[in-house]
Amino acid sequence: MTQDHLWMHFTRLSAGEAPVIVRGQGPYIWDQNGKRYLDGLSGLFVVQAGHGRTELAEAAAKQAAELAFFPLWSYAHPTALELSERLATMAPGDLDRVFFTTGGSEAVESAWKLARSYFKQTGKPMKTKAISRMVAYHGTTMGALSITGLPALKQQFEPLVPSTFRVPNTNYYRRPDENMTPEQFGIWAADRIAEAIEFEGPDTVACVYLEPVQNSGGCFPPPPGYFQRVREICDRYDVLLISDEVICAFGRLGEFFGADRYGYQPDIITCAKGLTSGYVPLGAMIASERLVEPFLTGSASFAHGITFGGHPVGAAVANANLDIFEREDLNGHVRANTDLFRSYLNRLLDLPIVGDVRGDGYFFGIELVKDKATKETFDAEESDRLLRGFLSQALFSAGLYCRADDRGDPVVQLAPPLICEEQHFAEIEQILRTVLSEAWSRI
Repeated sequence: MTQDHLWMHFTRLSAGEAPVIVRGQGPYIWDQNGKRYLDGLSGLFVVQAGHGRTELAEAAAKQAAELAFFPLWSYAHPTALELSERLATMAPGDLDRVFFTTGGSEAVESAWKLARSYFKQTGKPMKTKAISRMVAYHGTTMGALSITGLPALKQQFEPLVPSTFRVPNTNYYRRPDENMTPEQFGIWAADRIAEAIEFEGPDTVACVYLEPVQNSGGCFPPPPGYFQRVREICDRYDVLLISDEVICAFGRLGEFFGADRYGYQPDIITCAKGLTSGYVPLGAMIASERLVEPFLTGSASFAHGITFGGHPVGAAVANANLDIFEREDLNGHVRANTDLFRSYLNRLLDLPIVGDVRGDGYFFGIELVKDKATKETFDAEESDRLLRGFLSQALFSAGLYCRADDRGDPVVQLAPPLICEEQHFAEIEQILRTVLSEAWSRI
């Protein structure tokens, strides 16, 4: 098969032929030559229940034979009804209204549109602005990309949607004052959100987008008290707290939702990826009942929709996937093994190139540095040579599929399927140790 006609995503097409992955089983994938790799990224933070789950394929086939497609535009179908009720029961607090999409970017986009529409409906039409964190990734559609805090990803597509603003993230390793405790740093970072709202004007800010653990930049967990302070700030200024859980929901942090993991109440949750373990595309925006109230009477409607949002086959697979979560207690499995996974990765801190290991659940980042004592990072040319010139291919050749990235400082990210156990953690650590040691020798 030729690759001349396939335009791959976020890929340098000049790099030549890409690996062709043909099969998956459990936490492993195989290429067209029969070589096996440990899927250390769950595809793309997606395949929670592991590859090769025939019951998910069978659920898709059964639903397609019965009702392959019908839209949710003024109509309903059983699998969407069942899934919406299930998600409303799982979601924290009064988040009990589910708007389906096909993926994460659409869910993020939908949440901003809802925030703007809600405030227009309730007599505050100037509240349109969105705040997000530096280096945070929230998607590729024009609204979601505008909210994203990665300038390099935006430059080809500017001008974007106006009225988005950035605040510091929760990278404790790069905190502004080395003397800060985690608690002090968390309050400091949260208070920057209040400053931004005050500066822009509380009557103009609609929402704040935050991931429970920020993905881009290398898995920044929230310091103690951070989200509780953010919740207070949002309540003070009548700003919606949107928990972007496209990656963090459905077991990645050992709970169905990251908001439960860290004990905060969002106004909206955006999710996708692990909802179906990637077997078919599906996403959702889960909103507080109070945000739906303006649309429940008269002629008002939320003038937004997506053809394939809540697809019958996608919803059927999601329901079957959640059955697996409950039957096998995947959330409990992650909680029971998080510290063990972390301990294997922490062993790598004896390498001179490893500056920090951070994350939670089955979601960790390893920051690479030139000097551990000073935390000196690599410049752009060095980082490109290290990550794309060596590490990505070397790790894959050694049998580990993961992410070596520099959206922020250079990191290696790991998010294996939730079925992984100690033998897989040991395999990850050994491959990383060998390849990172060689990388250091090349610097």
